[in-house]
Amino acid sequence: MRSHSYDDVLATPRRARRQVPQVPAETGLVVEDAAGGFCGAVVRCEPGGVVLEDRHGRHRVFPFGPAAFLVDGRPVTLVPPRPQRSSAPSRSASGSVRVDGLRARVARGSRIWVEGLHDAELVERVWGHDLRVEGVVVEPLDGVDGLADRIAAFDPAPGRRLGVLVDHLVDGSKEARLVAAVDHEHVLVTGHPYVDVWEAIKPASVGIPAWPTVPKGTDWKSGVCDALGWGEPSDGWRRVLAGVRGFRDIETPLLGAVERLIDFVTSDGT
Repeated sequence: MRSHSYDDVLATPRRARRQVPQVPAETGLVVEDAAGGFCGAVVRCEPGGVVLEDRHGRHRVFPFGPAAFLVDGRPVTLVPPRPQRSSAPSRSASGSVRVDGLRARVARGSRIWVEGLHDAELVERVWGHDLRVEGVVVEPLDGVDGLADRIAAFDPAPGRRLGVLVDHLVDGSKEARLVAAVDHEHVLVTGHPYVDVWEAIKPASVGIPAWPTVPKGTDWKSGVCDALGWGEPSDGWRRVLAGVRGFRDIETPLLGAVERLIDFVTSDGT
């Protein structure tokens, strides 16, 4: 006869695999990095990762990964939040209406010049969408010494306008003297009063109460990084640029200066 079925009480029970829940990385959600213990609120998501801000205002970027975070002490897998549907038009970082499915326009003959690479990267971060819509190329100059000669070599003309953004454009500065020598109907020079374009970013956006005062004669970027413990200027710039999400992170003088340049070089009929 066949015996009745029975459970083997001596057999090792199979342990059910615990499912780690997936949690959308919504802005404001407080999570802890399971490996390093960094705890902070979600500021935003980037391609492949999430930016956390701790109670001291420090930002760190972590990659998404299975069970890489803790929420209320329990392991979770953070995933990007689902985009919310909205009937309102989406906005670019500059606040303009975003053009969906954008294909960059063929570049105009007109140009915008900025003093350095950091200036160019900041303009791209905030106004990049607008510039691609308009077909405007931004070029770094590595300083404005010899500006009048460079403008003459560019040979501005209708359909080939030139906009120039200058740092520290205040009365009595070297920059102001150089700009005073520029007189051309197809050239517009604007600027902001800050020693460096870093200072045109609101301190709160990079997690500091104010930009440090740097002694005269000291390289400004190096002095700032020394005062804040940011390492080398290249490390400091990564921190600064990471804090810029849009036009609200930029001081008004720089916003106005760049907007005027874009208007000028795109109003040439091309």
